[in-house]
Amino acid sequence: MSKIVEFQDVVRTYGEGDGKQIAVNHVSFEIEEGEFVVILGQSGAGKSTVLNMLGGMDQPTSGKVLVDGLEVSALKDQQLSQYRADKVGFIFQFYNLIPSLTAYENVALTKDIVKKALDPMEMLEKVGLKDHAKKFPAQMSGGEQQRVSIARALAKNPKIILGDEPTGALDSETGVSVLKLLTEMSRKGGNTVILVTHNADIAKCADKVIRMKNGKIREIKINEKPLAVEEVEW
Repeated sequence: MSKIVEFQDVVRTYGEGDGKQIAVNHVSFEIEEGEFVVILGQSGAGKSTVLNMLGGMDQPTSGKVLVDGLEVSALKDQQLSQYRADKVGFIFQFYNLIPSLTAYENVALTKDIVKKALDPMEMLEKVGLKDHAKKFPAQMSGGEQQRVSIARALAKNPKIILGDEPTGALDSETGVSVLKLLTEMSRKGGNTVILVTHNADIAKCADKVIRMKNGKIREIKINEKPLAVEEVEW
């Protein structure tokens, strides 16, 4: 496997003087292409800030963020927009679907963003929602809406899938099915999947676990034999 993500001594601060807060404090790590990675930590650990910098939605105060050979931390606004369109698929905790559009139309939006976007119906079929294509978000369960958001992320055909607590708003059974889909994207589809979560059980399924606390990395652990989602006691 080749290296696709690298954080080099990254610091992210907010505010100045006495009000200065250090969200990320000299963080360095690498992620290989096709890995399923969990960034683990409680609220305020800095994990979401790391994810936002990786997604080009935030910039480091110092240090470098490199993705697929591109120094994301040095890009200007227009370049960042292109980077997000070309390289990254986002999955959020609360789905971010447009309520006035059907499942198909929500996924088809990617065609306006990415020239190489994949077929929306094929992506809905991939997440088991082909028969729900004409439904609106209000007509679907939370798990179904989350799977639509995953289909939308997949439709961009991105190198990296970023998930911010993607199972946090789901019941355990639905969360397991979504997590199984995400692991399959990495293991079978070759996508690099990076999730931030406070749920230590999810980390048991990861190839690599980056544990954060108070803005610093406390541990980077390689799981030589990550558990299948079905093997974890939820």
